[in-house]
Amino acid sequence: MLPTPKTIQIFLPSGDPQGIRVAEITTRIVQILEIPRSLLGDFLKMPESSQVAVYFLFGESEDGEDQKVYIGQTGDLRSRLVNHNKEKAFWQRALVLISRTNSLTQTHGLFLEWNCIQIATKAGRYTLENGNTGSKPHTPAPLEADCLEIFETGQVLLSTLGFPLFDPVAKPTANPATDEVFFCSASGANGRGLYTQEGFVVLKGSTGRRESVPSIVGTAGERFRLRLIETGAVRAEGDSIVFEKDHLFRSPSMAAVALMGRTSNGWIDWKTKDGKTLDAVKRQAVG
Repeated sequence: MLPTPKTIQIFLPSGDPQGIRVAEITTRIVQILEIPRSLLGDFLKMPESSQVAVYFLFGESEDGEDQKVYIGQTGDLRSRLVNHNKEKAFWQRALVLISRTNSLTQTHGLFLEWNCIQIATKAGRYTLENGNTGSKPHTPAPLEADCLEIFETGQVLLSTLGFPLFDPVAKPTANPATDEVFFCSASGANGRGLYTQEGFVVLKGSTGRRESVPSIVGTAGERFRLRLIETGAVRAEGDSIVFEKDHLFRSPSMAAVALMGRTSNGWIDWKTKDGKTLDAVKRQAVG
């Protein structure tokens, strides 16, 4: 299904853009509140904190490389968040999905929690801190239809707020049928990738050289390549590395370094099947 235009309203209860934010699609009843951990006490004083809710705790590893999330649901949001504040160290922001009409039930929450965990796991953007993937609760068909509509709204709002938890990383900039697949085949690499709205995605199955060249040994470039193996994004296979899943990099050059084990200008090293560089296709052709 193609995306359709939407109007999203973001309300700042305190007037501070860095404070609590309330996002909603103006024609729907679902809201998502974004709460910095330092302002949890302020949120607990708001009436929204007394509702049935699905919530997401977002954080990252100490080196900032591993994005983490915990997904939960509760009929006692205040107590649950207070407990998580005491017991879970990793998170910095809580995002809470509620209904403006206070119409979510525990059954909604259980189905949405299960569905969110399944889709977030499949998308693979974040490391889930949940102990298990849960099981699908019995949900009558009309209620399940409601839940799926609530989920779709929540997905859009989370992405708008900067948390694309459910979006696959290999989402092209336009039509997948017409977007170019780019190839990196120098220095023993055999990589395939897409230039997207968020950066450059190296596609699952791409292979590269395992060893880094001496000039980047001990540098951030080598450390970031080793990190890919540690996190399971790639696996070592003899003298090669193999990408286990689609992986998003901030720039084409970082993607090329990951594959080739040497410094790279990714705008030049990534090319179409016809030999046109990424620079020629995506930068020089604009305008």
